[in-house]
Amino acid sequence: MLLPLLPLVAFVAQDTLRFTPTVAQPTFAVRDPVARIKPGTVLISRTNTGPYYTEQGGAFPGEVGPFYVEGATTKDMLKVEIIKVRPNSGLAASQLYPDFGGLGMEKTVRLVNDPIPTKRYLWRLDTVRMVGTTEMPKSRIRRLELDLQPMLGRVAVAPRGAEAFGGIWPGDFGGNMDAPEVREGTTVYLPIFHDGAYFYFGDGHARQGEGEVAGTGLETSMDVILKVDVIKGKTIDWPRLEDRDYIMVAGSARPLMDAFRLAHVELIEWMVEEHGFDKWDAYTLLGQAGENTVANVVDPAYTVVAKIKKRYLR
Repeated sequence: MLLPLLPLVAFVAQDTLRFTPTVAQPTFAVRDPVARIKPGTVLISRTNTGPYYTEQGGAFPGEVGPFYVEGATTKDMLKVEIIKVRPNSGLAASQLYPDFGGLGMEKTVRLVNDPIPTKRYLWRLDTVRMVGTTEMPKSRIRRLELDLQPMLGRVAVAPRGAEAFGGIWPGDFGGNMDAPEVREGTTVYLPIFHDGAYFYFGDGHARQGEGEVAGTGLETSMDVILKVDVIKGKTIDWPRLEDRDYIMVAGSARPLMDAFRLAHVELIEWMVEEHGFDKWDAYTLLGQAGENTVANVVDPAYTVVAKIKKRYLR
């Protein structure tokens, strides 16, 4: 069950950075930071904007960052509290592609059936009522209205070594996980592969179904407030998520079963390390009470979110 959007309450922090992005990064990698921030900084910003979000469409605007987090080392992990994610535009777009999406054809495979048409849907966003509407003139309902459930498709650190991944990739560094669970009220924990972490965010979705099966969410620009911190002396292998009710792990790989395994193995390790479980007791608990969602089946690596309710851990 999705959490209600949290009220935008006042917060107190030692450091606050109001940041307006002017550069869009096409890859997750180590590069000159756009800013240096201290642990505990509240970052008030927005995702990048551009023609991608207009009626005509255009190139994807890329990521915001990286932010160099002072004192963050490879022996620590990054903690990102999502305080606010709200659409700042009256328009969102979703699009169908013949060779992208959960039901699209593979580029290297010939098929006898006709390809999926390239088609763009424009959604009008009411950011007061928090609903989005689009026209479907060939369908019986003609006009579809959905409640908005804003999220960030991409939160990341720089990948290990000299690796650079395009913005469409998810991995152990986070990236384009497209997990609807990355929303207001969620805390994201990321491994750190370089001193400074090099934190990125972007890819706002006003709403997205689990799996992102058609290839896109309701793509739009967002106002965001994030609190970026460091947990010293602790490392993890895959992104961890936590909200009021769940602890969760996002694993990304192909085939889908590998993503499923990675997420559940890390979740078991979390239950053992911090919640007092024997490994096999944790395994059997997941067998009876565990939950999981498929975050995306469209990116170069698929993402599965494994989760367990906190009430089973007490």
